[in-house]
Amino acid sequence: MSTDLDINLSKGGCCKTQALWQDLPGGIRLPRVGLGTWSLRGKACESAVLSALELGYRLLDTASFYHNEREIGQALAHSEIKRSEIFVTTKLYPDEYGHAAAAIDAALDRLKLDYVDMLMLHHPAGNDVQAWSAVEQAVKSGKARVGGISCYYERELSTFLPKVRLQPVLVQNEIHPFYQDRETVRFIQSKGLVVQSWYPLGGRGHTRRLLEHPVITAIAGAHQVTAAQVILRWDLQHGVCVIPGSADPEHQAQNLQLFHFALSENEMDQIDALERREKHDWY
Repeated sequence: MSTDLDINLSKGGCCKTQALWQDLPGGIRLPRVGLGTWSLRGKACESAVLSALELGYRLLDTASFYHNEREIGQALAHSEIKRSEIFVTTKLYPDEYGHAAAAIDAALDRLKLDYVDMLMLHHPAGNDVQAWSAVEQAVKSGKARVGGISCYYERELSTFLPKVRLQPVLVQNEIHPFYQDRETVRFIQSKGLVVQSWYPLGGRGHTRRLLEHPVITAIAGAHQVTAAQVILRWDLQHGVCVIPGSADPEHQAQNLQLFHFALSENEMDQIDALERREKHDWY
């Protein structure tokens, strides 16, 4: 898969327009930056999604476990952006794996969509291969364009991948400067799969500590950008796509503005050195 991340680090150059996208099989394009929605509910969710779409976001990430698919569907219905221009991801939770086909239809009904762009399994489970067969059928029937998996690490991937016919195109895991999990990232990328971070800014209760780290703030000051932009840019330059969540239009705009600057090799090394193996969620 092409990454299209064309950066001349030695000259501090910035990437070309096509770096906004990640190429997937079948000519499908995945936005490298999207809106994570796990914390958004009700009218606040709908407003946040509409704001994001107006600002230029074209990837929305949700899940049945987030209990906000209906609100996201409403936002999509009220948006003037064409459905074909928006990449919608949703996920099945393990308690749905035993009736995955019905769960897929229920998700589409909540979203009021004929298809999702990516259909994912939220976690490994004893019957995840069985559930994946429903994902494969959904792709075959046009209810999903591609399939992906979340919270799979090297051991789980080594068990899962040989058992499925249609390979997932993406793995979504926790990745941030305090938990970089480089071995897993390299393993996933070596399989030709895209890596996407669902906690790029550290996650619940940890974001401020990461954003206020002196290494991050010094680099942000040098580029006249926010600490969040530095972290998200660091991910992109490691070939990791990101889905930061925010309901604040100003933060949404900043989190999307990652393509007018590039981190130097030295700056990347400084952030790499922040690794603590500090995982902020259980999965």
